[in-house]
Amino acid sequence: MELKSLDNDINIIEKVEKGSIAEELGIEPGDILVSINDNKVLDIIDYKYLISDNYVVVTIQKKNNEVWDFEIEKDYDEDLGIYFTNPLIDKAKSCRNKCMFCFIDQLPKGMRETLYFKDDDSRLSFLQGNFITLTNLRDDEIQRIIDYRLSPINVSVHTTNPELRIKMLNNKNAGKIYSILKKFSQAKIEVHCQIVLVPGVNDGAELDRTLGDLSKLYPSVNSVAVVPVGITKYREDLPKLEPFNEVSSLEFLKYIRNKQEEYLKKLGTRFVFPSDEFYAMTNIAPPSYGEYEKFLQLENGVGLMTLFSYEVDREIEKLKDDISLKKKYIVATGTLAYEFVKSICDKVMNNIRELEIKVVPIKNDFFGTTITVSGLITGQDLINQLKEYKDFDALIIPNSMLRSGEKVFLDDLTIEDIEKELNIKVIPSKVKGKDFINIFTKDMR
Repeated sequence: MELKSLDNDINIIEKVEKGSIAEELGIEPGDILVSINDNKVLDIIDYKYLISDNYVVVTIQKKNNEVWDFEIEKDYDEDLGIYFTNPLIDKAKSCRNKCMFCFIDQLPKGMRETLYFKDDDSRLSFLQGNFITLTNLRDDEIQRIIDYRLSPINVSVHTTNPELRIKMLNNKNAGKIYSILKKFSQAKIEVHCQIVLVPGVNDGAELDRTLGDLSKLYPSVNSVAVVPVGITKYREDLPKLEPFNEVSSLEFLKYIRNKQEEYLKKLGTRFVFPSDEFYAMTNIAPPSYGEYEKFLQLENGVGLMTLFSYEVDREIEKLKDDISLKKKYIVATGTLAYEFVKSICDKVMNNIRELEIKVVPIKNDFFGTTITVSGLITGQDLINQLKEYKDFDALIIPNSMLRSGEKVFLDDLTIEDIEKELNIKVIPSKVKGKDFINIFTKDMR
């Protein structure tokens, strides 16, 4: 997730929710939150804690510099409905690790500054689902997570071997991970863990050790996602790493299947889940809907294909019989998901007469062809590889290609730039069955 406006520690209100307490009181975007109950609000966690009471006094500085006190009676834990320009209300804590597999270190020069920011902030983990390493926290900050009940929290573990973790993260504090997770377990903090798997480094016996250690902390450690290391062409002066391929992915999936069966018997849950990339690399069908249990790690691409396929099937069942749409669409995707996306689009075309969908796998020339996921496709690669396609009504892209909440690609090109260059309407779609099918049914009205 790319972050923005995190250097500002003034509590500027960016948005007021319609129908909220704040709107009724006349609080507006551009106003500044001064204090709550005469307490300065140091960060978003303080804010959430201070507004939880039934009665609060909120001090606001208006845009004309007048200071107003609002005495508010409300339900316990009822939100005020205000959002801040800086979602943390504080400077974000940056990562001091130098991980051997860090994707940000593999970015080319000249991109926008916010892309190079490495966050390692427990508050962002709680609020936005970001994964943190816990290596950059003081003891009092770890205790604050426990005291404020910041749960669930997402943690990048990678290995529980102290010496290996220090080496992988290049941080002398990295070896303390398991003792911190044990503290969370004792405090009943829910944790979701991530392992970036690097062939020849933290796989094999090391992975077995890590999963064994983490499973002892269940249910506090509630799930573990395993994702393959991502390697771009920009790895000058970085350790040489090997990517996963079809053979190594097959071996890994066989291993994980056995571990899941073991944990299902012992814990009543499969506990560890591979990301979809492993299945796509092997052309093995991903597990069924039920096998992903509660889809706890969708942000890691765990079960996204299965859930999307399930949702598309449900939406297709709702379509009227014998419907038609005489239009032609391009669907752009990464090379990894091409076969899957094509199977989805074939299913849609089989149920809507005259509809044509051309799925085009976009090769990642910007980051290098070893990067195969849709979320890292740039605007310039779309332009260069779609120029030959003419007479289509629209181009559909997954919204993961865009900066969150905006129409900007990783290379700063915009949707408008793509539309102008290719002379085609661009439609971003969430990876949700309803959103995808609605693109076509909407055109039928």
